Amino acid sequence: QVQLVESGGGLVQAGGSLRLSCAASGSRSFNTMGWYRQAPGKQREYVATITSGGSTKYADAVLGRFTISRDKTTVYLQMNSLKPAATSVYFCHAPLSGHDYWGQGIQVTVSS
Repeated sequence: QVQLVESGGGLVQAGGSLRLSCAASGSRSFNTMGWYRQAPGKQREYVATITSGGSTKYADAVLGRFTISRDKTTVYLQMNSLKPAATSVYFCHAPLSGHDYWGQGIQVTVSS
């Protein structure tokens, strides 16, 4: 059974940094893995993705401040220069064999 488990969230002041991790289990063949986020009262939005080959893409809102990386079964999101607008629940995502797998989500709160 595929499971994605996030860690590393918390409370940080504006301008600070956090590093999120997402450990995947149940499969060794994840191609694309990524991060999405959902702020209170808003729809879930795309943050960043990385392929098994290391190709990365970012949402314009985080480009230059967030960095996605991975090893075989863990994907990371290094978040620098955080702004209060980044306050959201962050979700790990991995599509596999036509199914979308999601983590349970982890809270990131950026205080002003």
